[in-house]
Amino acid sequence: MVNIFNTFIYEPLYNGLIFLTTAIPGADLGIAVILLTLFVKIILLPITHKSTKTQVKMKMLEPEMKELKEKHKDNKEEHARQMMDLYKKHNVNPFSSCLAALIQIPVILGLYWVFWKGLVIDPDLIDSFKQIPGYINTSLLNNDILYSFVQMPEFIKTKLFGVIDMMDKSVFFALIAGISQYYQIKITMSSKDDEKFSLQSSGSFKDDLVKSMKFQMRYILPVFVFVFAYTISAAIALYWATSNIFTIIHELIVRRKEEDNKEAVVT
Repeated sequence: MVNIFNTFIYEPLYNGLIFLTTAIPGADLGIAVILLTLFVKIILLPITHKSTKTQVKMKMLEPEMKELKEKHKDNKEEHARQMMDLYKKHNVNPFSSCLAALIQIPVILGLYWVFWKGLVIDPDLIDSFKQIPGYINTSLLNNDILYSFVQMPEFIKTKLFGVIDMMDKSVFFALIAGISQYYQIKITMSSKDDEKFSLQSSGSFKDDLVKSMKFQMRYILPVFVFVFAYTISAAIALYWATSNIFTIIHELIVRRKEEDNKEAVVT
């Protein structure tokens, strides 16, 4: 499995990052991180688009789903059948999100591994890498897995636009990563979840467990992302922020389109 991951995911992404860095004037690593992240997100867009449409449609079906739950609260089999009929009527596959996630996870891990391990520098060797301020000498980076048509530049510019060093920690990008993670979760979650974020017990273990998990997803995960992104490097934080912002914009566009389609059908 490790060899498959390295051959088909990690190595192509690593080569893509080096190729982009070489192709960009000035070999700006920060711009290469942004471009590679956007490129991968666009490649995965057909999968994520279908998943996002499903999530948006299910949010719009919440009133009908709630009505069916109340109507058949004493008959679980009938409730399940009515729910499947509702999904079929509106052409919704509730399992498509799971399939999309399973496909995306290896690629997302590959990107993360490239920005973390692919560019990792031993703190004891950092001075030898940075012989020129704002640049790293690439002689000690991983050249063994480069494709024959990808050439490692002699130096890589580590400061995005000459300001933030991608190899150092960045509070700024870590904050953007954490805040964007919060808003991504906020717009992805069900609209009725806002009414359920009180931690007061509902009396049902299942409901309390779901409520607790959603609370952690919305408030604790963004904090974790901030701390983790800041602890590793600005490159990881920039990757995370770029990915989150792309996802937020995509979902807002899909939501707007589905709402317009719904209004057109009603009128």
